[in-house]
Order: sequence, then C-alpha cells, then structure tokens
Amino acid sequence: MLAPMRFETPSPISRTPALIAASLWGAAGVLWLVFEAITASAFPGYSYATNYISDLGVPDVTVFEGRSIDSPLSALMNFAFIAQGLLLLGGVIFALRAAPGVRGGARTWILAIAITHAVGMLLVGIFHGSQQNLENGLLVLHGLGAAFAIATGNITAILGGITSHRIAAPSWYRITSVFLGIFGLICLVMLAVASTTSFTAVPEAVWERGSVYTIIGWELLTSVSLIALARRAPKLA
Repeated sequence: MLAPMRFETPSPISRTPALIAASLWGAAGVLWLVFEAITASAFPGYSYATNYISDLGVPDVTVFEGRSIDSPLSALMNFAFIAQGLLLLGGVIFALRAAPGVRGGARTWILAIAITHAVGMLLVGIFHGSQQNLENGLLVLHGLGAAFAIATGNITAILGGITSHRIAAPSWYRITSVFLGIFGLICLVMLAVASTTSFTAVPEAVWERGSVYTIIGWELLTSVSLIALARRAPKLA
C-alpha cells in the first residue's frame, strides 16, 4: 500500500536538477508548438478548429471520419508526440530530485502518472489515427494512448500545483497549475461527449486542443517558474 502524501515545511530546491527539469519541460512545450505549426503549414487546408492534432501524424493521403488527410511532414509530428512524452517524464524525474520535500506516496504517484503519459504518447506517435488502422484494428491503441496521455498530462499539472508548495512556489503558480489541469480534463470529457453524441456546439478538434494545450501551457509555465526558483536556490547536487 502506498504511503500517504505528506507535505510539511517547504524545503530548499536543488538548483541543478531544477534547471534540467525546466530545460526539458521548456523544450517539450516549444518543440510541440513549433513542430505542430510547421507540420500544419505543409498540410493542405489544415484547420486548427476542425482537424485533430493527430491528423498531422498520419502518413497516408486518405479520408478519415470525413476529414481529408494529407500530411507530408507526418514524421515530424510523430517525433513531437514521442518527444513530448519522454521530455515530460524526464522533467518529472529531475523535478523530483530537485524537490526532496516531495516524498512518499506523492513521489510514487507523480512518477507513475508521468510514465503512463510517456507510454500514451509513444502509442500516439506509433499507431496513427487513420483509416488504415481503423480497418486493421490498431486504431484502439491510438485512442487509448491519446486518452491516457491527455488525462495523465493534465493530472501531472494538478499534482505539480498541489505539491509545489513544498518548494515554496508562489500561490499564483499553484492555482494556475491546478486550474490548467482541471480545465484540460473538462475539455477531455467534452471531447468524449462531442465524439459520441450529436453535440456540435463546439467542434471536437477545439475540445481536443483545449485538453492538450493545457499540458503544453503548464510545461512552459513551470519551466519559467522553476528557473526563477532555481536562481534563488543554493547549488546542491
């Protein structure tokens, strides 16, 4: 049985692993946004409002669920999917090293959730959301990977906000992190509702981006915040 989460008096943050975590999360956020923009620019008629993000990773020229798919730079987006999972996980590992005050059950849960996110993004990057995978039965792996990756990415943001008082993070950061994670999970639920019902008030792709961009936003926010905290911290191992 996991030990209960215990959060007492804030402990000093360790500068070097904190800066590494900040670099990994910052790289994850920037790489995603840049690679997505580049891939979308090469996709004829791509719409951020009506096309799924995963459409960018499909290597086939086809039609899937009524959407025309033609992503000549699909390999770039699939690289971004996989890199996102690995960079978020790497950031979590170093952030936990930087925050010795976060321990016990909290460390176990945060690490397990980050690993699940990385596995989910790996599935998204390998098994595409395509007509071919629908026909051969592999689409379920893409769907499960996306669902787990999005859910755990937003949960990471929530846990990051909850536990950040252990490194004396400012209250605005804690509140913003929790808000981003909750909003992302709400968008994920609405995506599920929109994709399984006749609910059309907001396009499915908008809900999807709402659930994903909260993770990217949290990574960038946390990267900047960690750098600011690390600058005031002693040089510890």
